[in-house]
Amino acid sequence: MTGLKALLFDKDGTLVHFDHTWGPAAGAVMRALAGDDPHALKRLEEVSHYLPEESRFLPSSPLVAGSSAHYGPQWAQCLGRQADTAFLTEIDRLFSDEGLKALTPLGRPADVLGHFHRQGMRLGIVTNDAEANSRLQAEALGLTPFLDLIHGYDSGFGSKPGPGMVSAAAERLGLAPHQTAVIGDSAHDMAAAHSAGARFILVRTGPAPVEHLYDAADLVVDSIDDLPARLAAAA
Repeated sequence: MTGLKALLFDKDGTLVHFDHTWGPAAGAVMRALAGDDPHALKRLEEVSHYLPEESRFLPSSPLVAGSSAHYGPQWAQCLGRQADTAFLTEIDRLFSDEGLKALTPLGRPADVLGHFHRQGMRLGIVTNDAEANSRLQAEALGLTPFLDLIHGYDSGFGSKPGPGMVSAAAERLGLAPHQTAVIGDSAHDMAAAHSAGARFILVRTGPAPVEHLYDAADLVVDSIDDLPARLAAAA
């Protein structure tokens, strides 16, 4: 892993605990959208592969790695609404409000990013969450002072697994793609990294099994807390 000059972090499952944050948030959002219609709520939970009694998603849920642009049309169908920009914006707003209430970090993200920032590493977030919400969460976690950029699914570069937000980050930082690494917990993160020509560091902190990604990843770590020591050893 020599020659790295930038680290681009996925957010959910990497910096933010997915189940502890989005499990409670999703339940509240679905209840708000369904209103007093229990059948609509049940449909939302079913298409989301959501377990309301446990406030968590199954690993097969389209919400685990996708953005509202991916699962929003299914939700609209459940509610008998149009899957238009207004509806997706409403979903993102509700998730932003509820996600902040339940926001739970994974490990010590502020310490980890602060360490790399002091080393002169360029840092960013590349996420399938909305950019505005990602900025709110980064601020709440104390990450903003260390970040050069935040790219969300709606930042104009496409969403993962496409390479757009990773390629745009490298270009903005004035770096070749191979000088950057994406740190993430899913196949979407790996595909975005490798298709952009960047390296990929897999963390084992996401909600879905990742053993099948071990061989293709450039490095595998238990969590971002392990990154400083592992990258120092690999330098």
